[in-house]
Amino acid sequence: MYYSRLKALRIKKGMTLEELAELANVSAGYLCHLENGTRKNPTIEVMEKIAKALNTNIFEIFFNE
Repeated sequence: MYYSRLKALRIKKGMTLEELAELANVSAGYLCHLENGTRKNPTIEVMEKIAKALNTNIFEIFFNE
């Protein structure tokens, strides 16, 4: 699922949860829930913000099985 890819990519980029949250303009708590799989179905806008902050595209994170 996307949550493991999201966390792995964030760590690979050397970012903390707080750094990614600030760059993506979403809360660190929300990102934590996404990474742990306790929050599902982020909006396309949130996916785009996260992907942009990680310098990738939404398909690489959220739709790549």
